[in-house]
Amino acid sequence: MPNSKPTAIFLMGPTASGKTDLAIKLRQSLPVEVISVDSALIYKGMDIGTAKPSKAELALAPHRLIDILDPAESYSAMNFREDALREMAEITSQGKIPLLVGGTMLYYKALMDGLSPLPNADEKVRSEIEEKAAKQGWAALHQELMQIDPVAGARINPNDSQRINRALEVFYLTGKSLTELTAQKGESLPYNLLQFAIAPTERSILHERIALRFHKMIELGFKQEVEKLFARTDLHLDLPSIRCVGYRQMWEHLQGDYNLDEAIYRGICATRQLAKRQITWLRGWKAPITWLDSLQQQQNLEKLIQVFDSTMQNR
Repeated sequence: MPNSKPTAIFLMGPTASGKTDLAIKLRQSLPVEVISVDSALIYKGMDIGTAKPSKAELALAPHRLIDILDPAESYSAMNFREDALREMAEITSQGKIPLLVGGTMLYYKALMDGLSPLPNADEKVRSEIEEKAAKQGWAALHQELMQIDPVAGARINPNDSQRINRALEVFYLTGKSLTELTAQKGESLPYNLLQFAIAPTERSILHERIALRFHKMIELGFKQEVEKLFARTDLHLDLPSIRCVGYRQMWEHLQGDYNLDEAIYRGICATRQLAKRQITWLRGWKAPITWLDSLQQQQNLEKLIQVFDSTMQNR
């Protein structure tokens, strides 16, 4: 029986690896529509520091799920999954192929595997648990967790108050253990996936690209962009938007923690650490991935199209 699922393409990779350039070229060659898979590009007014595609690039390859939130708002992997599935269904209904491009690996995982039906945080319940811990100690609460959920209790360090709190919170809110709920995955992605990852073969090349891009962002007015955000009274470092790499370091500079050169250095280091985490995710990816070299742009396009054509012919 032929595979009746519609096709979708994942184009993953670390920051500064060339995903956007390849996506634009691919859109000129295949009937694809681009969906951004990036936890920073969702925010309005955060353009330079996120390396958001330019107006010219977006004219060539419009991206869905960018500029959808104010920086004061939060966005979860569950929100992304719901939005991405809606966009993918719309693209497929038009006879086109969803091309998901970005480096937020948790979003890809949520999309592929579904999410456990865990409750949202409840500040009242959390406060009650903290008050209980103040009286009895976290060791006592860890013992309580061991009775409720031995698997989670064995995994969570008795000194890890944050995770103990969350595990107990889940039980108090639902009557079910964290282990039980985590095992209840949602529906898997109803698409035939072609998965690609792009990165330089040498890590030193990626480090150089990251540094060059960060300095370019400074030239384009990154500091001024963050100054506009800093001037708002509703934004702060506890928000996911301001914790984005680069933004956090520039924000700390603006509040006087260190000078601009130090902020740039720290921003580059944080971006390199992000890239390392992204590559680690990809190397541990369970599904088969076709790897592409960032420095082989034309060959990458040809290779991707070749894999696509071969897959479509064999369906």
